Amino acid sequence: MSDILVTQSSNVLEVRLDRPKKKNALSFAMYDALTEALRSAREDPGVRVVLLSASGDVFCAGNDINDFLSNPALDPVTAPPIRFIEALVAFDKPLVVAVHGAAVGIGTTMLLHADLVYASEGARFSVPFVGLGLVPEAASSLLLPRRVGHAAASDLLLRNAVIDAKRAAVLGLVNEVVTAPDDLLAFARARAAEVAAQPPRAARLTKALARGDSAEILARVHQEAKHFAESVVSDEAREAFTAFLERRPADFAKFS
Repeated sequence: MSDILVTQSSNVLEVRLDRPKKKNALSFAMYDALTEALRSAREDPGVRVVLLSASGDVFCAGNDINDFLSNPALDPVTAPPIRFIEALVAFDKPLVVAVHGAAVGIGTTMLLHADLVYASEGARFSVPFVGLGLVPEAASSLLLPRRVGHAAASDLLLRNAVIDAKRAAVLGLVNEVVTAPDDLLAFARARAAEVAAQPPRAARLTKALARGDSAEILARVHQEAKHFAESVVSDEAREAFTAFLERRPADFAKFS
């Protein structure tokens, strides 16, 4: 079981993170399933829009740390997370995301590749890579400053700041905040259906023009991935991961 549910309604393909007991932390198997879902949707002329959502109380708690600890020799080219990020960059149809609860790490950075993002009022966004001894991924070191400005991006990336849905909307990270949590998915489905009703070729071309140079984005993905793979096996990351698993504060005083 991949913990990813895929269903289709008319021209909208719904992809759902379905690992609520683990707060939808992405395992390597889930990354593979997401990559396959995007590939299939891209090739299927009957799919015009993909809607991504999640089960449970949390959208995505980031990466499954146990997977990373079990795969210390992380290949910066072929690792499942990198293939998923490449699939996001290559995806040429509109992507709509419904976010509720916490969106941590990849739970936030994947949104930078979406076209429309809707969040419940209780959503929280964070990219705590530095605090884990890591570097940003998913081209977020390039796309996040472009989206929210350098100052706000630095606050998120370097201080591990957490922002709420209203702040995320002000910064342009989400399109709209839905007050009632139970209404979020229906709201996002309605917006996805609106986009799916548009001329598909025009929608794809408009997305490509608005996104800009995908080669530049991919280059940053691979640059980050190289540093990320090196960082995962660093002493800083080892201390951060161990502290997380032992439920204690990490001690970086000895590092320089």
